Amino acid sequence: MKIYEAVCADAEALGGRVAVKISTGEGGNTHYLKPTFIRGLVEKVNGTIVECNTAYGGSRASNEKHWQTIREHGFDSIFAVDLMDETGEMRIPVQDHKHLRYNIVGDHLSRYDAMINLAHFKGHAMGGFGGVLKNQSIGVASASGKAYIHSAGYTTDIKDAWNHIDDQDGFLESMAAASQAVANYFNGRIIYIDVMNNMSVDCDCDGSPASPELKDMGIMASVDPVAVDQACIDKVFNHESKDGDTSKPLIERINSRHGTHILEYAEQIGLGSRKYELIDLDQK
Repeated sequence: MKIYEAVCADAEALGGRVAVKISTGEGGNTHYLKPTFIRGLVEKVNGTIVECNTAYGGSRASNEKHWQTIREHGFDSIFAVDLMDETGEMRIPVQDHKHLRYNIVGDHLSRYDAMINLAHFKGHAMGGFGGVLKNQSIGVASASGKAYIHSAGYTTDIKDAWNHIDDQDGFLESMAAASQAVANYFNGRIIYIDVMNNMSVDCDCDGSPASPELKDMGIMASVDPVAVDQACIDKVFNHESKDGDTSKPLIERINSRHGTHILEYAEQIGLGSRKYELIDLDQK
């Protein structure tokens, strides 16, 4: 709440219908942002938790399975929850056409006037890391939209997409373009928050993630998605590792996937800046 209020002092006040985009977490995963942890913020903005189905099978690959996972993880008992691609999808324009001709999102996105991009910062098997850029690209995309991004614009067919994931930089650049499309859709009415806890090398989309080896680092927030993800990356890479608190596995995961390229490309296409001023609210 403290960091949200600090960011709102520098941002256009959120109003109307507010989508709070999180990951509901794959069945078996325990690292996702818990409903009780985020409750105060969601209630403050009278927000609706929003999600979309996955494209890789598992416990969130269909409406029925995803709703079951939402219930098991306790979200619908506290919040209004909207599975945005439950009844269909829609295309929104992309500004960068290097890989994508459009972005395919859940059609319930049209219900909302603003968004809080509430991301859990951690590693990711394909992207290297997941923060607000991933949460706004893959996370807002419908299942076929996820296939389109993962295949760098080759196909929207969920089964076929996994045969066309050899262009790693194309995938990262597609995520940046899709994230920019959502930012443009809301005309900048988005606040970005990265929660740096339970930072496993694996994503919340993994039902059996590795245990975190890095201690919690706090919460970052901004109105610039590139800046806030970059700040998290810098905090991880500049961490002095020691027994029981090491960033080395997460850094290896990020480097092995060329993960920071998404930040370089997002800045290149004008989504945000990698330069930032870090303000520590605990020191103010």
